[in-house]
Amino acid sequence: MFYENRFWNWKPDGIVINKYHRTLYILEFKQSSDRNKDFLRVKEDHANKQHRSIIEALRTAAPEWTFEQINFVAGRQCTVVEDDFYNKLEKLNVQAGKRDKILLAHVQRICEAHDTVMRSYYQQIYGLSGADATTSMVNIGEHVYV
Repeated sequence: MFYENRFWNWKPDGIVINKYHRTLYILEFKQSSDRNKDFLRVKEDHANKQHRSIIEALRTAAPEWTFEQINFVAGRQCTVVEDDFYNKLEKLNVQAGKRDKILLAHVQRICEAHDTVMRSYYQQIYGLSGADATTSMVNIGEHVYV
């Protein structure tokens, strides 16, 4: 039961199905500290371990299909390794003309999520509440505004 629960509780962030090529891509989005230049590989390894059992089960259930995991990793400072990102979009057969737009939207979402986390943190630390906590800038130190 432990392994069954573990299997079903580790859901991927998304999937892409290519019926023509009989390929299913498991998508995983991770955020990592980008202080270490090896952050991409470390998070890739972590994400691959996370869904290994799902992929093995799918391969057993449907051996005529190909199952592959694609991980999108962003750093905490909104860092995205462009070459890696574009290679993964290409693997998903995204048209070349749409890749820049997708990267821009991806980075914007990462920055918005980061902003939300930072605002929440400062709200808890400095006791801001209500609309002021999310809609106005507050000076919390020399040249530092939240």
